[in-house]
Amino acid sequence: MTKTVRFAAEGGPEVLELTDVDPGAPGPGELRLRVEAIGLNRAEAMFRAGTYFERPDEFPATLGYSASGIVEALGDGVTEFAVGEAVSTVAGFSMRNYGVYGEAAVVPASAVLRRPEGLDAIETVALWGPFLTAYGAIVDEGHVRPGDFVLITAASSSVGLATIDVVNHIGAIPLAATRTAAKKQRLLDAGAAHVIVTDDENVAGRTREITAGHGADFVFDAVAGPGVRALSDATAKGGTLVVYGALDVPETPFPLWMPPTMRMFNAFDLTMNPERLVRAGHFIRAGVRAGTFRPRVDRTFDLFDVAESHRYLEANGQFGKVVVTVG
Repeated sequence: MTKTVRFAAEGGPEVLELTDVDPGAPGPGELRLRVEAIGLNRAEAMFRAGTYFERPDEFPATLGYSASGIVEALGDGVTEFAVGEAVSTVAGFSMRNYGVYGEAAVVPASAVLRRPEGLDAIETVALWGPFLTAYGAIVDEGHVRPGDFVLITAASSSVGLATIDVVNHIGAIPLAATRTAAKKQRLLDAGAAHVIVTDDENVAGRTREITAGHGADFVFDAVAGPGVRALSDATAKGGTLVVYGALDVPETPFPLWMPPTMRMFNAFDLTMNPERLVRAGHFIRAGVRAGTFRPRVDRTFDLFDVAESHRYLEANGQFGKVVVTVG
């Protein structure tokens, strides 16, 4: 038996309970890992609360996409990994079927990547999810070019910080948007060329000022909601506005003056495509080796404090990844 986080009903962080569960043997195409660290994602808080795009089929339900650990057992047909290898999971499955919040997790082998050399379990769990999202939107689908201006909202999130690294890595110019001035200097230190404080500044006006009237060639938005109107105004003629999250609950408008390309980015399109995932892995490993991709951990919690970790995540004060350690 191993400790596993489950919830018997949708609700706040208090519904998360640590229970003893037999993780079982991995089935065909699966592997089981001994979990060392879990990276929290906004999607998991939404899944727990019943506001995610999918909801549990039954209760008690498990949750979690991102974990780092050691391979314990292999299911039939899994030949690309070996028992004892250090690996991480990525969001390449449905939380209706799998979850990684616990001391052990059974997951599809197709949603597993080896740990990059030189990184520990905590660093690795802060690497893959954010950088896969940033790479997928900026490089794989966005085709952002050197010299392009890239406006990044929720820039102090783990994905926002990873996007700053990726944008700098390819020679483009990251403009970081953050709600308050409290994180401005930290964002500049993290590599942002400019920081726009949205509580104090007009995002469209400031973007056009920074870019000498041109606007942002690419806008990467984690918030959605009514703020999309201002982001549309900040987008350059012929530019692209991509929404990848929904931190603002109200319905997102579709402005009549929208940029020529306004769309959603879905990380599952990358993580569930083996060829694209391999390319992403090569790109991210190269950035780690070069020292330009730096996984940033804001705070760690023990597995026994998982409910508190969700409260902290939902308070939106973090600068980087929130991680739960196991063992």
